[in-house]
Amino acid sequence: MSESRIDETHDPAARSFVASANVLGNDLPLQNLPFGVFRAGEASPRIGVAIGDQVLDLPAAIESGHLSVAPDLASACSGGSLNALMSLGAAPRRALRRQLFALLHSDSPLASYPAMQARLLHPLAEVEMLLPAQIGNYSDFYASIDHATNVGSMFRPDNPLLPNYKWVPIGYHGRASSIVASGTPIRRPSGQKKALDAEAPTFGPSLQLDYELEVGAWISTGNELGEPIPIEESDDHLFGLSLLDDWSARDLQAWEYQPLGPFLGKSFASTVSPWVVTLEALEPFRVPRATRPEGDPPPLPYLDSERNRKEGAFGIALEVHLRSQAMRDQDLPALRVSRTDFRSLYWTFPQLVAHHASNGCNLRPGDLLGSGTVSGPAPENRGCLLERTWRGKEPLELPSGEERAFLEAGDEVIFTGRCEREGFVAIGFGECRGTIVA
Repeated sequence: MSESRIDETHDPAARSFVASANVLGNDLPLQNLPFGVFRAGEASPRIGVAIGDQVLDLPAAIESGHLSVAPDLASACSGGSLNALMSLGAAPRRALRRQLFALLHSDSPLASYPAMQARLLHPLAEVEMLLPAQIGNYSDFYASIDHATNVGSMFRPDNPLLPNYKWVPIGYHGRASSIVASGTPIRRPSGQKKALDAEAPTFGPSLQLDYELEVGAWISTGNELGEPIPIEESDDHLFGLSLLDDWSARDLQAWEYQPLGPFLGKSFASTVSPWVVTLEALEPFRVPRATRPEGDPPPLPYLDSERNRKEGAFGIALEVHLRSQAMRDQDLPALRVSRTDFRSLYWTFPQLVAHHASNGCNLRPGDLLGSGTVSGPAPENRGCLLERTWRGKEPLELPSGEERAFLEAGDEVIFTGRCEREGFVAIGFGECRGTIVA
């Protein structure tokens, strides 16, 4: 963690006049202030900032004069997506964060004007949260060595980790058009699949539907076509992080992935959480890049820097919860299926950005990069059902008496993420959730 990037917005003693933001365990305290896009009633989509159980209408705060910002920043905050704000880069974003912190602080003049608060703040429970940005491009990586090793062990027990993994961040270009906001129902996809003992494939609904616990990184300023992004500058091209569920049809994937990789088994849907937690909010929770096992090759120079070694990763505790229709009918709480930590990834987001652009590929504001499934060494750290049930051979037992090898109709999957560090107020990502429909 760089102390130079810690400022008054991280003050653990600071409180908001929004009482719910001060409740212990709340994901959205004054020290977080993530950005998202919401709609209240029939109104057009607007940019909002989360604070406790409320969302601040950012354009309204600027139009009312409670936030005094430069014309280009005011214009970037006036639309129905974060793309324009993302394109401005880090300096305007940091300045806006400081103003938002002061506006929502308990000492703010706004604290004494309930009528104005009612104009600027909307209860989160009463608004519709939308995709944070217009996503032009989506790329998904394979950055967890535990996930790569587990999956490789299932399909290639004698050679689980391919030799290129420790040298090059593995990824593929996904489908941006099928990324949906948290809460959107997920329809079970159909496609070709082939049983191991069958002579020919069949077409029909996937019987091995799965979730993938991921973190998504949003691109801020892009790069020109043909111009790589040095790893020392990678952070300058990141806006913030969200939770990401890259739904997967494992039986479709197993049949189609060779020789070119993921296609219809992945492209039917991905779910992203509505709030983008900025890099500024995450500064206290930077941690060193995961230590590579002895004997592993060091990253090539274009993927290595002193800053990345010291603080290239983020400490984010991630959880997966599952609740079936029968559990809801019996009023049973969701079952925690997995818990892992984002800091364990073999490749960091700065490395992924540098690698993505190393061939001159032009990244753009609002592009989304997925980390790939985040898993750890223990069974309870596995970030998808393919691993958690070991390809369906070790099904989960649910509190309702049901078993799950893969997802069934009515199953709701909920991801959460939370950052904690002594001396700082904990922040969270809210929820990323989706329910399977037939």
